[in-house]
Amino acid sequence: METPRRFRALFISDVHLGTRGCQAERLLDFLRYHEADVIYLVGDIIDGWQLKSGWNWPQAHNDVVQKLLRQCRRGVRLFYIPGNHDEFLRDYYGTHFGGIEVAEQIVHVSADRKRYLVTHGDRFDLIVKHARWLALLGDHAYAFALGVNTTFNIIRRAFGLPYWSLSQWAKFKVKKAVNYIGDFEKTLALEAQRHKTDGVICGHIHHAAIRDIDDIRYINCGDWVESCCAAVEHMDGRFEIINWARSHELAEPAVAEAQAA
Repeated sequence: METPRRFRALFISDVHLGTRGCQAERLLDFLRYHEADVIYLVGDIIDGWQLKSGWNWPQAHNDVVQKLLRQCRRGVRLFYIPGNHDEFLRDYYGTHFGGIEVAEQIVHVSADRKRYLVTHGDRFDLIVKHARWLALLGDHAYAFALGVNTTFNIIRRAFGLPYWSLSQWAKFKVKKAVNYIGDFEKTLALEAQRHKTDGVICGHIHHAAIRDIDDIRYINCGDWVESCCAAVEHMDGRFEIINWARSHELAEPAVAEAQAA
């Protein structure tokens, strides 16, 4: 078996355990080959919205939870910063579950002494904050699109065509039309400035990226529904987006574009 790569920190967000779109098997595969001193779960790890409307919890989803709990038992420090889909955990800030520490947000200090605000990011999404009904509607529409996407790619494979995400393309086109992603990134950068940190690490919009906005380093972890990305900190403080769907032969080509530091 290939020796796992060791990092100073792993940042994982938007796994959406409990949904049919969750790629839990690929996350398990990623965790077999990547280890760290500290792991940050940057929100929407469990999808409480979906579990309220219908139970879907296959064995692979349980295996992800057990894998993370085993990391804690091995001495890895693990933080859980809830997002909007797992907001039920926001009642438990400051508590521990099997060694997992629940926090509203946290400041991570990198090896080169840079300070990064770690937060899910939904508090800076005006749709989630002020029009929850619209966010819920969009969530159901996205789940439907993922189902269509599966059938769509079965047909593409039958014709020898590569994987292509219809659902992510549609979502990105809509958000791009209202400058959603750019506004979200700028708002998070401003929040980092307000906290007097050097950068921000977030999730929420399922769009992995590392970029500098003025003097703030913006890092988005991506997701484990389609792009299968995570952010990592190397031992020297350098950050990188690992796109597991692109880098691993068992996965289909990824859709999200990620920029390395």
